[in-house]
Amino acid sequence: MSSESKDASVPSQSEQLGHDDEESKSVSKKAAKKEAAKQEKLRRRQEAALASATSALSVDSGEDPLAANYGDVPLLELQSKTAADINVWTKVEALNNALEKKSVLIRGRAQTIRAVGKKMAFIVIRENGFTAQCVVQVHPDHVSPQMVKYATALSRESIVDIEGVVSVPDTAIKGASQQVEVQVRKIYCVSRAVPTLPINIEDAARSEIEIEKALQAGEQLVRVNQDTRLNYRVLDIRTPANQAIFRIQSQVGNVFRQFLLSEGFVEIHTPKLIAGSSEGGAAVFRLDYKGQAACLAQSPQLHKQMAICGDFGRVFEVGPVFRAEDSFTHRHLCEFTGLDVEMEIKKHYFEVMDIVDRLFVAMFDSLNKNCEKDLEAVGRQYPFEPLKYLRKTLRLTYEEGIQMLKDAGVEIDPLGDLNTESERKLGQLVLEKYGTEFYILHRYPLAVRPFYTMPCYDNPAYSNSFDVFIRGEEIISGAQRVHVPEFLEKRAEACGIDVKTISTYIDSFRYGAPPHGGFGVGLERVVMLFCGLNNIRKTSLYPRDPLRIAP
Repeated sequence: MSSESKDASVPSQSEQLGHDDEESKSVSKKAAKKEAAKQEKLRRRQEAALASATSALSVDSGEDPLAANYGDVPLLELQSKTAADINVWTKVEALNNALEKKSVLIRGRAQTIRAVGKKMAFIVIRENGFTAQCVVQVHPDHVSPQMVKYATALSRESIVDIEGVVSVPDTAIKGASQQVEVQVRKIYCVSRAVPTLPINIEDAARSEIEIEKALQAGEQLVRVNQDTRLNYRVLDIRTPANQAIFRIQSQVGNVFRQFLLSEGFVEIHTPKLIAGSSEGGAAVFRLDYKGQAACLAQSPQLHKQMAICGDFGRVFEVGPVFRAEDSFTHRHLCEFTGLDVEMEIKKHYFEVMDIVDRLFVAMFDSLNKNCEKDLEAVGRQYPFEPLKYLRKTLRLTYEEGIQMLKDAGVEIDPLGDLNTESERKLGQLVLEKYGTEFYILHRYPLAVRPFYTMPCYDNPAYSNSFDVFIRGEEIISGAQRVHVPEFLEKRAEACGIDVKTISTYIDSFRYGAPPHGGFGVGLERVVMLFCGLNNIRKTSLYPRDPLRIAP
């Protein structure tokens, strides 16, 4: 997942982890045809239902003296004719007891609509994950029976404007986050959702625990599977858990940027179209670039090092990373967001690890402090235990890690790489012995690291490199880099890389290059593991994997 990750391959849409590629492609084609037919049928049903609903909602204003208090907002009124006073609007989140008896204007989605006879209806309005109950009740001066009928006939997820007076009920409101009601005086539909949604938000927001409890009680609830969620991602991301996940992700990026800026780093933006492989191997998306062979960057690795040679001293980047392996796992993507860092080293590559240590402790602290409500929202649908981490991050050598595994009966090649199962086992052992789920493993075997990794001074079989783990899964790969051009050429050739395709990169070290190192982090993987989620597609807004390039 990290830009330098040794296993940075790509995920699949299927939830099965390790099936035959050809069989998978064949199945996916059949599934795609079936899904296309299903969506076309749904589209026709939606069009018919919308036409029917629109016809039913037509109101003869001549018959209702209060007709001006409700209805669909004409397009002409939505074309930004005049500047609006945003101060007249109240956020749903801000609705509280202090606003009792005050008039408010809110906008949100009609999450649920419930009629109580012909003279009253309840509408729960949702905005940015916060909900409020609105009461539409017949009133001689404001609300007619026709207006109640109009409100109850609105389709769920439609966007509506509501003007009303805040009231405080005597009993707690179970179906909304805000513990006040809005007594509706006016209601207008700004954008009407189709009457039949492909997935219901309440179904998509349901936890597995809730589904299992219902099954035990003899009741069957709808379970929305992963592919269906991703097919209708624009609906899926409206759930409270998903709203929270991507707010948490935003905070991770914000802390990453602010911490590094405070440490004297400069943010850079490197090209994603490059002439040759940036990581080595065949896992690269190749393309034609105006008659020249090119590829999508597997990481900003080469260019961030060149920035160090350009005397920036310390740099970082937040940007897309592309990996082309057909890897069908829960933690890989073809495209993900890389958080990359590069910096000069004065004496030792531990200086890079020191940054990792302080950066992530600050990040975890910030998430726990500033995203408490978001973490609770995630936990309600996807229960998880808070991450255990130390104030000073644990560091183990690779050999120490191997010894821990051997002592537990797991045989590992001391010069080989750890597989997923071994990483998880080591994570369990570290948690039991040291009480942390976040730690650094360094001094990896050189054979399993990228060509630009600096070998250890005392044993060339090992390297000045490290990986960082959360809950037994790798999130970061980092190392000191080779900055001697002649040695770099030899390392590239030994790893099967055509030196000509990276000649400008190697040449940048011929003009004087300081010792330096860095690391790469996968944003989606950090969020996935911090929140204890089981699939990286939950933390990618619109995932890209070997079987998915839409929506």
